[in-house]
Amino acid sequence: MPTPKKALFSWSSGKDSALALYKILQNPDYKIECLLTSVNQQFQRISMHGVRVELLEEQAKSIGLPLKILQVPEMPTMEVYENVMTETLTEIKKQGITHSVFGDIFLEDLRKYREDQLAKIGFEGVFPIWKIPTKDLIQEFISLGFKTIVVCVNERYLDKSFVGRIIDQDFINDLPENVDVCGENGEFHTFAFDGPIFSKPIDFEIGEIVYRKYEKPKNEDSSDTACDTSASDAFDYGFWYCDLIPK
Repeated sequence: MPTPKKALFSWSSGKDSALALYKILQNPDYKIECLLTSVNQQFQRISMHGVRVELLEEQAKSIGLPLKILQVPEMPTMEVYENVMTETLTEIKKQGITHSVFGDIFLEDLRKYREDQLAKIGFEGVFPIWKIPTKDLIQEFISLGFKTIVVCVNERYLDKSFVGRIIDQDFINDLPENVDVCGENGEFHTFAFDGPIFSKPIDFEIGEIVYRKYEKPKNEDSSDTACDTSASDAFDYGFWYCDLIPK
């Protein structure tokens, strides 16, 4: 038997990450050594998802993998984000880790960006759910017994009523036709709290639902930020967040 390749898993806390991790854990070619998650340094919440770090730590404990947190400023420039990521991965590489696993599905530009950045450090990217139709993925996710709650929606695609909902068949049926069922275009983000990768469910209660709109950077080109703000109207829309409170 060949020795498995040591890998880290780029963990977002959401459903796509959960399903991709489930699949890679069954692949004898890889051994997942740790989870890596970007966290907003100012608010101590998962970048874009808005989930508290305490719940992220509970996920890692239940999964049974060490957690490495990448502390990044809010709305970092690409240069700042890439420098932090390079420093972190260079340190991780000393442990013999050579691969980084992602839950991306079909965004070609994002995959190429990841692979190009990883190659600079001598890492390779792995994409366990790449190009699987999202309608198939969400049905597999549910049938495996995973449970996930919507913690953030982009008001460009969905209204406030979708945030705070558990993803089930009713949720899928209620989605507008222009919204991907896995939210792969950034329509919504989720927090996975139960399923076959967890030793026990993550316990939380639903807090307040808040609206947040990001201000366009005053001195920098918005397309130079590490968040997806390249569209000309990216700052015309806000986000609804559902706060999850650890129990």
